[in-house]
Amino acid sequence: MLVNADFSRRAVVAAHQYQWTASPQTGVERVMLDRLGSERARATSIVRYAPGSSFARHQHPGGEEIFVLSGTFSDGDGHYPAGWYLRNPPGSSHQPFSNDGTLIFVKLWQMSPGEARAVRIDTREASAWRRGHGRDVCPLFEGDSERVVLERLDPNVPLFAGQVESAELLVLAGELRADGQPYLRGSWIRLPAGQYPNVVAGHAGATVYLKTGHLIDVAERGYSW
Repeated sequence: MLVNADFSRRAVVAAHQYQWTASPQTGVERVMLDRLGSERARATSIVRYAPGSSFARHQHPGGEEIFVLSGTFSDGDGHYPAGWYLRNPPGSSHQPFSNDGTLIFVKLWQMSPGEARAVRIDTREASAWRRGHGRDVCPLFEGDSERVVLERLDPNVPLFAGQVESAELLVLAGELRADGQPYLRGSWIRLPAGQYPNVVAGHAGATVYLKTGHLIDVAERGYSW
């Protein structure tokens, strides 16, 4: 299965364009944002758990990255309300569930094979943020080929200061404008290398999940499904 599979092109899924599809597990649905493969796939998705739904224990050979958007996501390590960032390295396993229901942003099979550290960050903690250049920034992860942050932008502030090698963002609150087009909470945008001076926060500001640098060598990583 191929969804937004040409990483040399801009890809956008606005919040009002979500198309929910059932997963193999009862009570779990997803919006496929990009995907290379079937059930064992390099994938970026919005995933919705109905109350009381769960998955059997399973492994993530290519790693898993999660940001909890609403409700509470749980696994054997704990319960994670909205605002938690989780990173499970390649080779890890877990048994996810949600007692009350949850909505999560998920990236599968997109980590470096050498990554070995689990990450758990509560972005609701004020101490996780730092101020600078018209924004508050919450660092989430930085490796050889990627940087992941949350950015809380002041009104009308540009997201990028200059050239980017690649970028992917999810609007978490407020409004982001790209070339004059408004993107509200839940909108996802993937950008190839280039300059994007017209990606700015709306008049009330915006909070975004932002990953940069990670798409440079997608074609050379040799994924197989």
